[in-house]
Amino acid sequence: MLFFENEDGGLELEQLREILAQSLQGRNLKKVLLIPPDFTRMNSGAGTITAMYYELLGGTQVDILPALGTHAPMTREQQVAFFGEGIPEERFLLHDWRNNVSKIGEVPGDFTRAVSEGLMDNTLDVEVSNYLLDPSYDLILSIGQVVPHEVVGMANYTKNIVVGCGGSRFINRSHMLGAFYGMERIMGRDQTPVRKVFDYAQEHFISKLPVEYVLTVTTTENERTSILGLYIGKERECFERAVALSQKHNLNYLSKPMKTCVVWLDGREFHSTWLGNKAVYRTRMAMADGGRLVVLAPGVRMFGEDGENDRIIRKYGYVGRQRVLELVKTEEDLQNNLGAAAHLIHGSSDGRFEITYATKHLSREEVEGVAFDYMPLDEAIEKYNPGALKPGWNTLGGEEVYFIENPALGLWAQEGMF
Repeated sequence: MLFFENEDGGLELEQLREILAQSLQGRNLKKVLLIPPDFTRMNSGAGTITAMYYELLGGTQVDILPALGTHAPMTREQQVAFFGEGIPEERFLLHDWRNNVSKIGEVPGDFTRAVSEGLMDNTLDVEVSNYLLDPSYDLILSIGQVVPHEVVGMANYTKNIVVGCGGSRFINRSHMLGAFYGMERIMGRDQTPVRKVFDYAQEHFISKLPVEYVLTVTTTENERTSILGLYIGKERECFERAVALSQKHNLNYLSKPMKTCVVWLDGREFHSTWLGNKAVYRTRMAMADGGRLVVLAPGVRMFGEDGENDRIIRKYGYVGRQRVLELVKTEEDLQNNLGAAAHLIHGSSDGRFEITYATKHLSREEVEGVAFDYMPLDEAIEKYNPGALKPGWNTLGGEEVYFIENPALGLWAQEGMF
């Protein structure tokens, strides 16, 4: 295992290159698969790391499989913005979570029952992209950021494989497991029911593949991302060290609840509520009962990341945990798309606080049709100008407002919740 931590200034580019080069020393590699996150993790440092590995592996055949999970494919513009111009478009592979996957094992129902405290007893079929099963790859490097996450607790490690490069059955059931258990009991923590299921898959199935992990912990300020920690290896200790550092730097504790919270969604990164609802997930533990969350969403133009999930969200809406659980019992399309059902649960405040989406590409009827409040984007920006707000507490006309520049970068909670 290789690791580096610098909490003061982060890793310099030359230091980063030296560590990555060290991780390749002594290997006779002919074909390598790199698995970075997609554009939604643009502040992970993974784009730079992927580009450096591609350069360091010159002379070796290198393929790149972005861990899309259920997200839309990356455009060439996004590829260049994230990884630079040095990687040709033809080197990128496309993950198809509904079709191009194979089952490599299963997590037994009695294990699921035990870790979920009896809330779920389903067997989970572990599926991964067929690209990972190509025996011609000497090495598979899974690259990504450890940060608080609403489904598993802390993102990355095996999640990059079984979800980012996973199949619909495993994604659906693992996400529903997290929804059943409850986000407040999961987010920001390592040992969660979903993580234990991922660990089972890692120990019994993924460990048989030539997969190694390259994990980062980052912070971003003034659009500059600093890599505070870098962890490379197969061992779970890589993940545990990253979790400890991320919990220190990516958890934001508030001494009082937020009555009004304004969240900015960068239009380059967030184009759907499937992605943009991080504004809901990551703030809910800091929101006051009866408060208001205003989501400034200039790039959001759809609900789901694919046609079927978009249809399901439009059909049922973000109607709360209890209502969705009732619907799952009777509605076949939700039973066949448990990941979408889990998303509907995650995206609701369960009536605790108002959620207002300020958009220009979705109409009032569309937004209100999924159980959110609507505000025209221009009107919202005039009232809550993101260019004039500083991260954290602000006062506007006597109103106290908490502003978040990017909800993907952390988790906000009231003191005493952890």
